[in-house]
Amino acid sequence: MFDVVIRGGALVSGTSVEVADIGVEAGLIREVGRELDGGREEIDASGLTIFPGLIDVHLHFNEPGRTEWEGAATGSAALAAGGGTLYFDMPLNSTPCTVDAAAFDAKSRALAKSSLTDFGLWGGIVPGNRECLAELAECGAVGFKAFLSDSGLPEFPRSDDLTLYEGMREAAAHALPVAVHAESEEITSRLARRVRAAGRTDVRAYLESRPVIAEVEAIQRAALLAREAGCWLHIVHISSGRGVAAALEARALGTKLTIETCPHYLFFTAEDMERIGAAAKCAPPLRPAADVEALWDRLLHSEIDMIASDHSPSSPEMKNDPDFFRVWGGIAGVQSRLAVLLESGFHRRGVPLPAIALVAAETPARRFRIAGKGEIAPGFDADIVMADLPREAALTPGDLQQRHPQSPYTGYTFRGAVVRTLLRGQTIYGDGAITATTTGRMVRPHRREL
Repeated sequence: MFDVVIRGGALVSGTSVEVADIGVEAGLIREVGRELDGGREEIDASGLTIFPGLIDVHLHFNEPGRTEWEGAATGSAALAAGGGTLYFDMPLNSTPCTVDAAAFDAKSRALAKSSLTDFGLWGGIVPGNRECLAELAECGAVGFKAFLSDSGLPEFPRSDDLTLYEGMREAAAHALPVAVHAESEEITSRLARRVRAAGRTDVRAYLESRPVIAEVEAIQRAALLAREAGCWLHIVHISSGRGVAAALEARALGTKLTIETCPHYLFFTAEDMERIGAAAKCAPPLRPAADVEALWDRLLHSEIDMIASDHSPSSPEMKNDPDFFRVWGGIAGVQSRLAVLLESGFHRRGVPLPAIALVAAETPARRFRIAGKGEIAPGFDADIVMADLPREAALTPGDLQQRHPQSPYTGYTFRGAVVRTLLRGQTIYGDGAITATTTGRMVRPHRREL
């Protein structure tokens, strides 16, 4: 007898959708098939769609050091409410930033105590820490993050070209990726100074200071350095179709790279940023509607590898400043990733369900070499999200599990509600409430390709 049997759901893989039962034993999927034997617990999933537990490869839970912004307990609760079971936390905005082994250990201990879901950790590349990258790899870092523009935190300075190139060579020696925030500091900083000197500090001025060319130029430069270093480049939060095109051109020239975008670039426009204001500020900024459609077209053609939330919350006062340049730039959206993919992707644009499973679970697990994650198959962890695709509901601040109920997604109606999320066979979210009674585990990359 299985511990749990989930019966009659439509199971989504990266290639198909098939109705089947799932038999779970000791936290693992033991069997997938029709009319499985009984379980000590039986879950009726008829009429529901079942995805592998979602993996968010890019977010900021800010623990330790800035839990007044978020924290792993509330952040992972929001992740679970959105169908997530695993996340990779970025090396900022925690204090200290995760740029050496001591900081890595401090963060891993903090998250092991507070995270409701499994987690992995990024290390950071900053000027002067090249000798620390090997120890970060040994600690289990999933990769290294670098900024080509100002990160917003003095303790995590941007990487000049030599710092990035030498960091990439070190990352390549450990078969780990380098994730790059690709915006040109030269372009963005000078444009920002120009518009501010003209007395403009409004949303439109901010948008004008971060044009698409700043993203395209930085992608091309990072790709050249990665190609010379023999490094896998992961380009985070690409905001435009031209950005994806630049990455694809670099791939055709021989750069090993993966392409990530975020739900907010698929859901909101630059005009929405002007209307919503601070809750919708991010970098790169939101783009015109034509760029939104270009990104969806790239996704429909399987040219985008992963969708990550880049959840980057702050305390409310940091989102309240008449000078839009001083407003903290980060969108709180970890709970809304699947909602956007189902509403704007599946329902509105006909994005196939297997394509959603690929970008939100299967490809992240495979490319980051996380064994036992990302698929509903025997031997994999029983990480499962059950969704009711026709169910329609408006997102309210009271629905949010994150620390501060501030999100640009509130007030919007989505079709495709998360009914239940399971981590290793245990329900951690169901019927609108967190039910987790244990904490998650840290994952680390497998040494070989999966």
